Amino acid sequence: MKSFKMLSIGITNGDSMQDFPLIDGIIINQENSHRLWVLEMFIDQAYQPTFEKWMADKELLNAKVVISYPENDPAPFSVAVEAVKQIGTHVSVLLKGRLKRARSQYAEQLLEELIEEGLGGSDLLRRFESDMRSRPRLKRDIGEVNE
Repeated sequence: MKSFKMLSIGITNGDSMQDFPLIDGIIINQENSHRLWVLEMFIDQAYQPTFEKWMADKELLNAKVVISYPENDPAPFSVAVEAVKQIGTHVSVLLKGRLKRARSQYAEQLLEELIEEGLGGSDLLRRFESDMRSRPRLKRDIGEVNE
């Protein structure tokens, strides 16, 4: 097994993507024949009803997870909620699922969007460097959610 720090997570359900601010998070590659991953996040209690509903409905969710370093491309997962446990004023949420194999090509897609916005030269370079650090959601990802 290998474990990694989970830095951020966004979950698509239906026609919207919701980011869940993490207090802490870990992701574990079980390295088993089922290629299962375990994602555990420690979040604010306000999100407990959302995850309890998804767990009760046995929803299969699409998640985009940034692992280890903020500069990493978000990794796409297909997950289900396995457990939700209140701990003080926070909630521990356990997700299990599989890593989707498609490479996201975030840098290439970001560059394409910036060029479409008409940026060029030093403006393009500054914005590209800034957005590669901050990782805003791409218009393409927003479009996939709304389709």
